[in-house]
Amino acid sequence: MNMFARLLLSALLCVPLVACSQPTPGASKQAAAATAPAAPIVYTNSTGLPDFTQLVKREGPAVVNISTTQTVRDGGVSSPFPNVPQDDPFYEFFKRFMPPQQEGGPREYQTHSLGSGFIISSDGYILTNAHVVDGADEVLVKLTDKRQFKAKIIGADRRTDVALLKIKATGLPVANLGDPNKLQVGEWVAAIGSPYGFDNSVTAGIVSAKGRSLPGDSFVSFIQTDAAVNPGNSGGPLFNLRGEVVGINSQIYSRTGGYMGLSFAIPIDEAMNVVNQLRGTGKVSHGRLGVQIQEVTPDLANSFGLKEAQGALVSSVEKGSPADRGGLLPGDVILKFEGKDVPSANALPRMVGNTKPGSKVKLGVWRNNAMKEPTITLGEWKSDNITAKAEPQTQKTDKLGLALSELSAQDKQRLKVAHGLLVQRATGAAENAGVQRGDVVLALGGENVNSLDQFAKLVAQHGNEKSVALLIQRGGHILFVPVKLGGK
Repeated sequence: MNMFARLLLSALLCVPLVACSQPTPGASKQAAAATAPAAPIVYTNSTGLPDFTQLVKREGPAVVNISTTQTVRDGGVSSPFPNVPQDDPFYEFFKRFMPPQQEGGPREYQTHSLGSGFIISSDGYILTNAHVVDGADEVLVKLTDKRQFKAKIIGADRRTDVALLKIKATGLPVANLGDPNKLQVGEWVAAIGSPYGFDNSVTAGIVSAKGRSLPGDSFVSFIQTDAAVNPGNSGGPLFNLRGEVVGINSQIYSRTGGYMGLSFAIPIDEAMNVVNQLRGTGKVSHGRLGVQIQEVTPDLANSFGLKEAQGALVSSVEKGSPADRGGLLPGDVILKFEGKDVPSANALPRMVGNTKPGSKVKLGVWRNNAMKEPTITLGEWKSDNITAKAEPQTQKTDKLGLALSELSAQDKQRLKVAHGLLVQRATGAAENAGVQRGDVVLALGGENVNSLDQFAKLVAQHGNEKSVALLIQRGGHILFVPVKLGGK
């Protein structure tokens, strides 16, 4: 069964060949040469073969390693047979006759992942994949000089799989961005990343194809390459032989989860369109038409009176959608979008999605053996952006040794409490008293607690006492726990 494994990338290697121009006799020719623009560096050796060593030295420092940490909560009850899916007929049997292995309150544990990225501005903006940072509570960026920084997620867009990070640093090396439209199939490219955690790994290959559409990724026209990319490479740059970033390594096609010769990169121009929106508003908006489409086969083209099998065949129109209001009908074949050819059904969602919602666009539609040109005002896709997580407000009290966080509305609903504070960490007196991570502090000294500020005031009020009673919820049980304060 085919699988698309998400990837991650980091740092890269390359070698340039600087061509030596022979001196030209004559002052006028020398003057002309002096004013002519410098020829771009092409990283090849004297035999014309690609040489990536100098490319890596010059461009590699702009590539970074990205590690993320995510806190995962579960319900505290584990199945006695975790490998038996719940839809399996035997699952109900095990559930009825075999008790759960563990019971208790919600548990928390941390997961870690690795990816790659590259610096696009000297003041700390970094480009990577959205799936690299999706759900992350903490993002750590490591440079090639071993410096590490905590990164802020400025924003990310799942539909294009592009994310923008920011670290507090200046004077950073910046990756040179190229034009993927100039890429040719068969051209050499190189990738830098951290496959399986091996930092600064460099691989090379050629452009296998352009404009690839993948299932679930209709908003991106991928660059396909045979440069080796594996889990851990995602978010890293794809370089051409001029040392320019032409894409972001994003996915592989694999039956095993590892590299099988098919790697896919997001063209850098499409990624930068997303970046510009993220820097401006922190989110990305995509245009929406509201139609179901399918590919035009030769047989369908013949039945609709088309000379060629091209365009996107409208199979249905969503009621009340922009397409419906604009007069599109099932059976229409969309051949043009804003004057540009629609070569296939896969191309249309990308063209629409990359257009600003609210824009009025002119379509070229084949209907009843004639061309129509309706103008449609695009709607907007429901947001699928990843925003920076608000860090939970946490406070540690010197007296009790507790690190607590306030409960969100979802937390209260999940834990079935109306108030309280979640224990993130217990040390000192609280740990000695038996308070545990994951407990919910409902009250202190008989008074319900609702916020960190209130809790701190209550602790101060009881500061002269020998001990204070905390009302704790742990799993489905509520109990009082006396914590020694060391007062008189």
